Amino acid sequence: MQVEVFGREREIDESRIDADPATIREQVREYEAGERGTFDLEIEFPDGFTGSVMRAMMAIPAGETRTYGEIASDLESAPIAVGQACGRNPIPVIVPCHRIVGVDSLVGYGGGLALKRELLEHEGAALPGEP
Repeated sequence: MQVEVFGREREIDESRIDADPATIREQVREYEAGERGTFDLEIEFPDGFTGSVMRAMMAIPAGETRTYGEIASDLESAPIAVGQACGRNPIPVIVPCHRIVGVDSLVGYGGGLALKRELLEHEGAALPGEP
């Protein structure tokens, strides 16, 4: 299904969320309006490494970021593997892959770096490479 956030459409796999599309869209709208910091949705994570990375993403509080290297270290993997798993995230925004950044830059986001920046600024996160 498509959801709109900050004027951009994002495809999410609603089959991995135990909620009806109206509830999912409403929670995304509340997030965008600043009325919701976390999503109250039951998620079915994929098996394997992608699911592990998605769980790590979910553990990052709104307003904070982690680097690909930090997540890789926690999962005993490589930063590039974490980046690839982020790219396979079937539930962007709700599972916050935008909170994973490079050491000194935003780098990589399926919705585009402008949306990644906007999501992080919306959450009040410090952006890498900026004071």
